[in-house]
Amino acid sequence: MRMLPALSLSVALLTAGVPAMSAQADATQDLAILRNTVSRFAMGLLGPQPQGTQIFIEPGALDARLRLAQCATPEAFLPAGAKPAARFTVGVRCASPAWSVYLPVTVESEVPVLVLRVPAASGATLTAADVEPQRRRVPGFATLYLTDTAQLAGRHLKQSAPPGTALNTELLVADIKVKRGQRVALIARTGGFEVRAQGEAIADARPDGRVRVQNLSSGKIVEGNVETADTVRVGP
Repeated sequence: MRMLPALSLSVALLTAGVPAMSAQADATQDLAILRNTVSRFAMGLLGPQPQGTQIFIEPGALDARLRLAQCATPEAFLPAGAKPAARFTVGVRCASPAWSVYLPVTVESEVPVLVLRVPAASGATLTAADVEPQRRRVPGFATLYLTDTAQLAGRHLKQSAPPGTALNTELLVADIKVKRGQRVALIARTGGFEVRAQGEAIADARPDGRVRVQNLSSGKIVEGNVETADTVRVGP
């Protein structure tokens, strides 16, 4: 009978450990940690930004009802086909226990940009008098926005824009370098020699773009890269 207290004590110690083990197995992942993991990962994807730029990364919120097993080292990753943009998706996964979730990410930049002072029509060529520098918080990366009036040269508006519009590379397109029907010099290299011929552009082309040209001597239509306003190079 004197052994019973010791036996009771042993049973008590064993059963006391069961709830603790169960609680550890049932521990759920802190969703805030996953958002922080995504934020750090997304920031690392952006690369160098212009001086004076402030970046804002905002991962989307996960459903508060989501229950994931706790992970010691959650890992963020870029899903196949995704790439950093003003809005993109980042995944977070755990090796053990195995699970994965995906969060939308929004990127904004606070940066000095060129802003329209006046309304501008589609196709308009802008000058320094049409814009002014302002510090703005804008969607996406700072590198997408114009910061110097020298960047206006050789470009025109792709669509009309009201005053106050922050100018970015999507709003402006390069001016046409070669026009349809224009006579150009065709240049081709063969056997160590450079051959020239006169041609006529079949379509418009922008700087460094490709254009189809009809060789006026042979009548053959070839395609080449625009080198200058009146020169098209065919072949490598």
